Amino acid sequence: MCEQCKKEPFYLTTAIAYTSGRPHIGNTYEIILSDAIARYKRAQGYDVFFQTGTDEHGQKIEEKAAAEGVTPKEFVDRVAGMIQKNWDLMNVSYDKFIRTTDTYHEKQIQKIFKKLYEQGDIYKSVYEGLYCTPCESFWTESQLVDGCCPDCGRPVKKASEEAYFFRLSKYADRLIEYYDTHPTFIQPQSRKNEMINNFIKPGLQDLCVSRTSFTWGIPVDFDPKHVVYVWIDALSNYITGLGYDVDGNHDPKYKKYWPADIHVIGKDIVRFHTIYWPIMLMALGEPLPKKVFGHPWLLIGEGKMSKSKGNVIYAEDLVHYFGVDAVRYFCLHEMPFAQDGTITWELMIERINSDLANILGNLVNRTISMSNKYFQGEVYNPGVSEPVDEELIALALDTPKRVEKLMEDVHVGDALDEIFVLLKRCNKYIDETMPWKLAKEEDKKDRLATVLYNLLESIRFAAVLLQSFIPETADKILEQLQTETKSLESLETFGNLGSQKVVKKPTILFARIDEKEMLEKIHTELNAPKEQPKEEKKAETPQITIDDFAKVEMKVGTIVSCEKHPKADRLLVEQIDLGDEVRQIVSGIAKYYKPEDIVGKKVIVVTNLKPVQLRGVESNGMVLCALGDKDLSLTGIDKDLPNGTIVR
Repeated sequence: MCEQCKKEPFYLTTAIAYTSGRPHIGNTYEIILSDAIARYKRAQGYDVFFQTGTDEHGQKIEEKAAAEGVTPKEFVDRVAGMIQKNWDLMNVSYDKFIRTTDTYHEKQIQKIFKKLYEQGDIYKSVYEGLYCTPCESFWTESQLVDGCCPDCGRPVKKASEEAYFFRLSKYADRLIEYYDTHPTFIQPQSRKNEMINNFIKPGLQDLCVSRTSFTWGIPVDFDPKHVVYVWIDALSNYITGLGYDVDGNHDPKYKKYWPADIHVIGKDIVRFHTIYWPIMLMALGEPLPKKVFGHPWLLIGEGKMSKSKGNVIYAEDLVHYFGVDAVRYFCLHEMPFAQDGTITWELMIERINSDLANILGNLVNRTISMSNKYFQGEVYNPGVSEPVDEELIALALDTPKRVEKLMEDVHVGDALDEIFVLLKRCNKYIDETMPWKLAKEEDKKDRLATVLYNLLESIRFAAVLLQSFIPETADKILEQLQTETKSLESLETFGNLGSQKVVKKPTILFARIDEKEMLEKIHTELNAPKEQPKEEKKAETPQITIDDFAKVEMKVGTIVSCEKHPKADRLLVEQIDLGDEVRQIVSGIAKYYKPEDIVGKKVIVVTNLKPVQLRGVESNGMVLCALGDKDLSLTGIDKDLPNGTIVR
């Protein structure tokens, strides 16, 4: 909101989304958060460059592509398109969407790798350790949690291969010095303490930066059997996207916007962005980013969202039922600065009804309605003030300052709360001034006009501030006020609404939702099993290719327990040991088996089916059966193979 801001560049990035599958609302939260920051900085007058994108190489993607019978590039093209469409759905105002398969990026990664190798920061050796494929991370025995990956909790496997390593330890002292001289570099402060105590003080281990066990990656041009591993490839997007060039022929955007003002990332990848990334930049001789904000997670109930658990909520579904701005509001409001937030369908409905429909929507609707009822929509300020006005006006003037301070500290949810404090005060002001009572007395007409002006001007304050958080709704409010005064600068004084007319009939911003009715609708449409229509004639089974068959993952498992479904007589609920996990599966076999008859049986399980809810109980897979005219038999094996054995 100052003159110098209008000339000052501001570079904001998100972590680039991994193209292993469809993003859920927990993934989507980060882009909404970043967009709110970017929009606010633009409103302040900064020259903002907002970059996001996708991370598209690695073993996990190579394996998923093979399972679908497509090339890795075809796979990532589809998923990257899905991610970008999701970001667009959420009304995200990014300036650049980078993909790590972009040719210019790949070329610079090869040059970066070669430069680091030639100056002695990268060397070749052999890696022997424990590897987590989903996280694409190597771990030591001491770093494991209950023998599993400390990040995702999945099993790890022993791996040994030739690899190139980056000398992290060489730069440890310089990194600590940077932490000390830039106390706000890592936010929240607790994340900084984790990095120092858990990773730097025990001694930095050299980082594996190439792989030979898969091919889907950027080849090391001087040793093509190696591909560049994720860290150098993915992290460098923040500079390659601006036109960084190892040879010094940088694009003007790089010279203008680097170093980044803030990297917005999830708390689980703080280590990579505050240890690996700064050290890479030191080795390249480039400036370090000013701030890294490791935001908390958006949990489903009390646990982390997981496709394998079947508890995932997708942004597209939320938008379908509630609209874009309701989803944006919920995500921003429900996430504390440093602690995890929670989302459920019930909480979403509650927040819409209490905050958006009641506090915001009802306030705007009744204020504009009163302006039309009492003054045919004319807005003017006769200046007939009373002491009760002072508190509202003072709060309106103070709110932009509070929001500015909180946004500067990345307390985005708290900043949004401050705007709603003003809206609540407006509702209280209506109760205190009672416009309907003033309207009954002719000599109170100027006082009534003043009251309504104060309300409409305060609503304008809130709407201008809300443009960064729920932009479509903010625009609708400003349109109903029929004002073009929409800048943050206009909030420095109270009374810039002017004399004008509001719309003749206000539109509903957010309708109240019947929770029971909506939950039943959501359950029916998203969770209910899809019944296949019965056919008079048996349809001919279509032929498939080996590629079609390869998409089905089947494993040997043992039924360790079984019980009747609490709501369906024909269903049994089995717990099946698949070696590395116990999976719950619901099967329609109660007509043929009692629960106790199948406990201990070896069965074949389709493990990559999308989880479903069958009469309220989660089913995560399918047990193979042979079905005759009058009988059914579980499909088993004739040898005692270990649980988890792949069936081909």
